[in-house]
Amino acid sequence: MSGGDLVTAELTLTGRIRTASNATFLGTIDDVVVVYKPIAGESPLWDFPDGALAHREVAAHLVSQTLGWGVVPHTWLRDGPLGPGMVQLWQEQDPEHRAVDLIAADEMPETGWLPVLQGRDETGRIVTLVHEDSPALRRTAVFDVVVNNADRKGDHVLAMTDGRRHGVDHGLTFHTEHKLRTVLWGWLGEELTAEELDGVDRVLEGLGGDLGRELADLLTADEIAALAARCSTLRAAGRFPAPAGDASAVPWPLF
Repeated sequence: MSGGDLVTAELTLTGRIRTASNATFLGTIDDVVVVYKPIAGESPLWDFPDGALAHREVAAHLVSQTLGWGVVPHTWLRDGPLGPGMVQLWQEQDPEHRAVDLIAADEMPETGWLPVLQGRDETGRIVTLVHEDSPALRRTAVFDVVVNNADRKGDHVLAMTDGRRHGVDHGLTFHTEHKLRTVLWGWLGEELTAEELDGVDRVLEGLGGDLGRELADLLTADEIAALAARCSTLRAAGRFPAPAGDASAVPWPLF
């Protein structure tokens, strides 16, 4: 199906995802399965403007495209049965693998996984929040720093069977103040790779061209300026940042 058809063809609802904090539906456009989040179903937030989450989701996809890593599935704005909203291509993730998990503290693998934090589960057992140590997930972590993602929960990372890692639910992004809350802290302080730095450079360059013009329809001028400043700071540091400020560095709940 062409991009134009995805915008104009009928969107039919087939179900509702009730675990989401905002109204979120499954639907189809012809035979294409999509996720639909109407703006009318967005819950008000004290620190993000009303009616803007869908626009931030689309802006996140545009930045993902400019980075060149395919972190965010194709996402766009269009009308739907419950009014205008965000639509995103549904992704069928690997049922046998989670890129982020909670495991018993004494079961930490020697390789391939990184610890983030420890706590106790409902039985009092000490558990460790871990995520895989993979280039695909590292790129997601870099993306989160760039867009200032305030809500990277474990279930917002989709592990695909072909090794790709997609990130979803990007309504809480692009704030002008530092809001980074993520479960992907395993690379804290590590140097960015040349590929990762090149991606940040592409965003900085794009903000002076097509990306900047497209984002102007979705974000405020201050939010775009803050995006550029984050990219410049990350590029100059050349490494994954540490948590900053007094607010929690991880989202709640974690999943």
